[in-house]
Amino acid sequence: MTTELIVDLRGKRIETLDDFWDAVSGPCELPSWFGRNVEAWRDTIQTRGISSLIDRHDTLIVHVDGTTGLFSRRNREVRDLRSAFAGRRSRLVVHHSDQPAGGA
Repeated sequence: MTTELIVDLRGKRIETLDDFWDAVSGPCELPSWFGRNVEAWRDTIQTRGISSLIDRHDTLIVHVDGTTGLFSRRNREVRDLRSAFAGRRSRLVVHHSDQPAGGA
């Protein structure tokens, strides 16, 4: 049986990468020593071994707002963060206001 850890950050104000790290730290049970950078996040969600909560699930799915804030931008930080989700063990779902409820 496949298990998914779903972290829904829609409605949270995420303007910067620091806001993103603050938003995922609790729901993903990141340790206090977590590096708060894209490379550390990639290790956490792809390689595993950093968050025991993420490790107990086959897939991590993170939902975010894409209409405003960090995920509405097209800059290098966002591109690097999005690319960290590439792989079978994680997925980033960016929601836009024109999507119907439940749409990805």
